[in-house]
Amino acid sequence: MDLQDQLKKLFPEHTPEETPEIEPSNIWLQDDPMICKYEKRKGKPITIIEGYTGATEDFKILAKELKTKLSVGGSFKDDKIIIQGDYRDKIMEILKEKGFTVKRVGG
Repeated sequence: MDLQDQLKKLFPEHTPEETPEIEPSNIWLQDDPMICKYEKRKGKPITIIEGYTGATEDFKILAKELKTKLSVGGSFKDDKIIIQGDYRDKIMEILKEKGFTVKRVGG
């Protein structure tokens, strides 16, 4: 008996909701390349994306999409997206699929 069956017995009238997929967003695409670089802070690897010239809200949405697709933690500070771990190649592929030009810096 798995967890789904146990939950159905506990809550027979409940119907599970489907999780909504992330809708493709209308993020402004720029002509200048975004910079994707790798650093180590306190011995931990991080990937930094910077150089976005559009609205800050669009950049925050892009940060959330990247963190969700990669299933990693990160943050948005000082007009930079900081992703935990070395994911330069994957991030560059995702951004190129979205239509951005990306420049790899370091290593």
